[in-house]
Formats: sequence, structure tokens, C-alpha cells
Amino acid sequence: MGDSPSHQEPCYVISVAAKMVGVHPQTLRYYESLGLIKPCRSPGNRRLYSPSDIERLRQIQRLTDELGVNLAGVEAILSLMDQVAQMKAEMEALQARFEREVALLKSKLQSSE
Repeated sequence: MGDSPSHQEPCYVISVAAKMVGVHPQTLRYYESLGLIKPCRSPGNRRLYSPSDIERLRQIQRLTDELGVNLAGVEAILSLMDQVAQMKAEMEALQARFEREVALLKSKLQSSE
């Protein structure tokens, strides 16, 4: 798969992350203080942002800049989006389990015939 970092691997320092999103580093610190983003920390306590953190920051920027949502609204929207993503993952796991159970029952039926 090459040398590209995983989606969750922290790899960008705050100055790079801020440039990627088009905001001041202080804005990222403020978002962190509000709990909107939770970057990892290096052993030297430097903030490190992953590609998924950058994606979340871009969502925050879209909500505030393009849609005019205030930060309290952003927090609510992101929380709901996180819940939907978690529910989707749970549903996919249940679907996979259901499909395995159906396949097992089919094989038992075929073997008993």
C-alpha cells in the first residue's frame, strides 16, 4: 500500500494542520479546548493531527464558514454524526453476523437432506 499514513495515524504538527485547513493554529487550539477535536500528543507533548483529524477540521470549517453554524451547533452536529457512524458500524457488524448465521443454517439444511 505504499508509504501513505493510515487514516488514524497522527502525522501533522499544528502549523501544518492549520495550513491544510486554512486557519490559524490558535483556532485549532480553541477547537481542542471546546472538545471539537482531540489530536494525539507526541512524547514532547506536541499536538499531532491525523488525516481523519484534518477531515474533521474541514467539516468544522464547512459548517461554520459555508453554512453559518455556530460552534455549539457544530458540536451538536458532530456528535450526531459520530453517533450515526457508530450505529452504522454496529448495523454492518450485525448484518455480517446475520449473513454468517443464514449461511450456517443453509449448510445444515443441505447436509440433512
